[in-house]
Amino acid sequence: MGVGAPQGDGGRAEQGAVGAARKPRVSAKGEQTRARLIAAARSLLAGADDVPFTTRNVSAAAGVTHGMCHYHFKDRTDLIVAVVEDIRSEWITPMEQAVAAPGGFEERAGRVVELLAQPETAGLARMHSALHWFSLTDERVRAALEAEYARWRACFVELFRVLAVERVEAVDALTLGEALAAAADGLAAIRSLGSEVDARAVVRALVFGLAAGADRLPPA
Repeated sequence: MGVGAPQGDGGRAEQGAVGAARKPRVSAKGEQTRARLIAAARSLLAGADDVPFTTRNVSAAAGVTHGMCHYHFKDRTDLIVAVVEDIRSEWITPMEQAVAAPGGFEERAGRVVELLAQPETAGLARMHSALHWFSLTDERVRAALEAEYARWRACFVELFRVLAVERVEAVDALTLGEALAAAADGLAAIRSLGSEVDARAVVRALVFGLAAGADRLPPA
């Protein structure tokens, strides 16, 4: 095709590639500012200094202008969703790694028990409570939080799928995984109130009790 000739799809694709190449990249300084805003948002959501959660207060806590906050985050909801994603590495990623690491069901279940037996930090517990509260009135927050909890529950479903492979028999991994996730969340709620409970013993009973009766579930 000569220069100046009408462009077909290939020409449009080339233009798109050039446009993509010219898209400005976020600078290292911009990434640092964004990280500071998320850290400040986390602090406010965790109840630091009892300051209301607003973009203006987050900006002040991060030491940046309010306009800079809105450059990185369109509104308060954007900030909250960013926090939902940011805390993933503290509660979901370790569980995904524990289940995905090599080993049979018993070995993987042991790693899961150890993680679930660890108490949730006070800051993370307060953030989860705040996020649940915002999710009651903000659909975007609700959707983001539900996606994270679906990912959390999927860890336990995958654990029981490993059991199903080992036993070479029908195991309702979905139901067992969802049951373990619900029980684990309930245990976390009990412990957040300061109740004395042997978390490791309870979680072991849950995991291995469910595994022992995996092939004896009554029909739905």
